[in-house]
Amino acid sequence: MSVSTDVQFLPANEARRVRWRNDLGWTREIHAEPASDGGGWRWRISIAEIGEAAAFSRFDGAQRELMLLSGDGLMLRFDDGEVVDLEPPYARVRFSGERGLQGDPGGPGVSALNLMWRPDLVEAATWLRPLVGTMLVFVDPRDCWLVHVLAGQACLARSALPPLERGDTLLLRAFELRSRHVLDGGGSLLLAKLSDATRASPLLGAL
Repeated sequence: MSVSTDVQFLPANEARRVRWRNDLGWTREIHAEPASDGGGWRWRISIAEIGEAAAFSRFDGAQRELMLLSGDGLMLRFDDGEVVDLEPPYARVRFSGERGLQGDPGGPGVSALNLMWRPDLVEAATWLRPLVGTMLVFVDPRDCWLVHVLAGQACLARSALPPLERGDTLLLRAFELRSRHVLDGGGSLLLAKLSDATRASPLLGAL
């Protein structure tokens, strides 16, 4: 049985370093999935470098999930008074892109993984998972699974791709039939399922 699949390897050293929208910091853009309506991206994954206290950019019409990647912590102070303390390892928070906030790093070397999506187009679900040996990822048509290596190493079975190291990312898609992917290795992964919000079927997935 033939299955139409797509695997995209995004090495950490090829991430594009760009300024924040408000010009107060830098981010390394891993991938921006274009929207078919010409309205920019459907979803975007990047790593923000937070060297000093600064206001974060606003993204009206988007949802965000921010996860601490490195450093001793990150305090998020929202304009509405809420305070969220992201502590190592890998604390995360989900919030609306319309909310104004400032990030106060707990020391040098703070970075955060920033996943953003347009909820009118995309449904997003994320999981932190240890990789110990073998992991299966099943991808349904029109879905995209994102696999980001937080620590250790991962290999995609039956693939010519090199082993994924810390900071590397895989995008796994299926266009016609459900596909099955096998990951091997040891470490920690962030998994994100990005589904088409405009279709009628519910958000379902299996690991």
